[in-house]
Amino acid sequence: MAQGVDPLELRDLAVAVATLGADRMAARAGARDLRVVTKTTATDPVTEVDREVEDLIVSALVAARPGDGAVGEEGADRPSASGVRWLVDPIDGTVDFLYGIPGCNVSVAAEVEGTVVAGAVVDPLHGDAFAAAQGLGATRNGTPIACTTVADPALALIGTGFGYDPARRRRQAQVLVEVLPQVRDIRRVGAAAIDLCWVGCGRLDGYYERGLQVWDWAAGALVATEAGSVVGSVDGLNLPGGLPDACIVAAGPALFESLRTLVADAGAGRA
Repeated sequence: MAQGVDPLELRDLAVAVATLGADRMAARAGARDLRVVTKTTATDPVTEVDREVEDLIVSALVAARPGDGAVGEEGADRPSASGVRWLVDPIDGTVDFLYGIPGCNVSVAAEVEGTVVAGAVVDPLHGDAFAAAQGLGATRNGTPIACTTVADPALALIGTGFGYDPARRRRQAQVLVEVLPQVRDIRRVGAAAIDLCWVGCGRLDGYYERGLQVWDWAAGALVATEAGSVVGSVDGLNLPGGLPDACIVAAGPALFESLRTLVADAGAGRA
């Protein structure tokens, strides 16, 4: 780890800036006057608030730690002179945000020399602030959390998400046809960071999704891992790390391997 870097200090800063951004986001969630444009498809929206929140967070990070780098979903790309790089998703779950649905969140993670060591995910409409530091556990609103001990997929509540491209959605629906009869039920929150945090706190037993970017999963994966979950991919690769377009899987240790096998056999890694 870079000299003089304290994961607890980075975690606390992540919470502070994510909360700052979440307050801005919550003030406009569900507003009817939002200016909306699209990115990859007509159903992949971005609003002026996404960009406002990213600028607010990156400015706060730079003010607190001028030598750090930052990369964000909406275009922030600041090189690091300190060995620390911040991964910022200013609004994870923009469709939820547009409709005022709880689950939209701000996700901020600190990566040191390629390893995520601290992070925060703040979901203001649920009143939840998840945080974690490497080797020091995970919390929800300051209280330690832990994943479930469910072992049987048939008794497991599983979260997932879907891409924006219609062809990918069709393939993911076909995967769901195979997975749904073999689990307790499926939940679709619409925000990957919250899905991962919910695995960490036991609101979900497991989760899988393909096609995420690093800012989507970095903070949530650390929260889930520090809460005792296993986070990897259908190929068995470990996180964090560079897994472009991989299918991420997260679950408690008793469930992980059987869930990984189930979704792999269903074709989730190709959907």
